[in-house]
Amino acid sequence: MKNIKKIVTALLMSTIIIGGLIGCGNSASTSQSKSDSKTAATSSIDEIKKRGTIKIGVFSDKAPFGYVDSDGKNQGFDVYIAKRFAKDLLGDESKVEFVLVDAASRVSYLESKKVDVIMANFTVTDERKQKVDFTNPYMKVSLGIVSPDDAKITSEDQLKGKKIIVAKGTTAETYMTKNHPDVELVKFEQYSEIFQALKDKRGDAILSDNTEVIAWAKDNKGFTVGVPTLGSTDTIAPAVTKGNTELKEWINTELETLGKENFVHKAYDETLKSVYGEEFEDSLVVEGGKIK
Repeated sequence: MKNIKKIVTALLMSTIIIGGLIGCGNSASTSQSKSDSKTAATSSIDEIKKRGTIKIGVFSDKAPFGYVDSDGKNQGFDVYIAKRFAKDLLGDESKVEFVLVDAASRVSYLESKKVDVIMANFTVTDERKQKVDFTNPYMKVSLGIVSPDDAKITSEDQLKGKKIIVAKGTTAETYMTKNHPDVELVKFEQYSEIFQALKDKRGDAILSDNTEVIAWAKDNKGFTVGVPTLGSTDTIAPAVTKGNTELKEWINTELETLGKENFVHKAYDETLKSVYGEEFEDSLVVEGGKIK
């Protein structure tokens, strides 16, 4: 009987000791995990330099801001600026790895760390600020409405009773949902799809960034931007993973430095001027990361 008691006591003591060790192990593991998480959030520039490339998310179908040309190369306003970021961070503009995104996937690509930066004509909103960190802006934008000439929409009041085409995950969708919940929305994943949908008469008009609809209407006869400005003026800025202060501050400093040489105006001249002309330049460009 005494032997049995000794065995039971020994087993209980072993369980307590092992449990304590496991607890310590979990505590250490948790502490290490927190440390690793903190390191990941603060050492991204070192990681980018070690990797040798910076991964930047851009559009493939939103000319003239981000698109793939007939040779399979990334082009556009956002791309032009992204290449300069790569040159100044890694010494060579070819060190940028472009990752193609659509409007709805921009946040998730940052959250899953598929990209270091999003530069896909990303409008700054309070909702998005909860999920990603925006740097200072490089562009201003508002919404606009394009519709067929034979059924032109020239005021916001005329949206009632219409089918309005939008891209999913955009400020256009958010604006309509908030301000016109009774208006029927026809939603698509890709920007190329919304324009084809308007041509096919699957909707009465497109609501999207004014820069986009103005450019498209100029290239497509029979369509007019009857409402060039809708809602408030917003800003477009690069975005990084939430908490990545180091990379955010580097981009802000970079934009300030580039402002001294009017680089964003140069990017406009090279990629947007042929589409919008000189009259839109100062109303669209934000130089040095600060709105004057």
